[in-house]
Amino acid sequence: MLNAFNNPLFLTSVFPNPWLDYCLLLSQIINKMKKIIFTLCLIGGFSFIANASFDIYDDISNAIQSGNSNVIAGYFNTTVDLTILAQEEVYSKTQAEIILKDFFTKNTPKSFSILHKGTSKEGSMYGIGSLLTNQGGSFRVYFYLKQTAGKSYIQELRFEKQ
Repeated sequence: MLNAFNNPLFLTSVFPNPWLDYCLLLSQIINKMKKIIFTLCLIGGFSFIANASFDIYDDISNAIQSGNSNVIAGYFNTTVDLTILAQEEVYSKTQAEIILKDFFTKNTPKSFSILHKGTSKEGSMYGIGSLLTNQGGSFRVYFYLKQTAGKSYIQELRFEKQ
């Protein structure tokens, strides 16, 4: 038989229980903290993704500065639009790497710096930089990256005399 003294709700309303109040308050605090931690993780994840997309600029920049055609070719898709001075052509990945290696052999990089970079709404990225060579040459470098299957590939790479 259920009477007023056997009903836990009656007991807590008539006889306040500080332990029960503490547990309820603690439960509310934990739920709020879970929401805050989830939000921070979500924001942190988005910032990590945003920073990851800009690491490609550093990779390409370092590869150009060191004259490493192999690393640059790693960002080529199956074909790439490559322009070196007045020679413009669409090459296979392998052909473009050979031509780029020849260019770096004749024009050993001394320094390279990115002057401008950006991203379009569709996820395409570009970079414009300045290359100085040990032979005294100065080149404007332009690269255009396009997203394909979740990966960024160099679609166009240009070296023009300054």
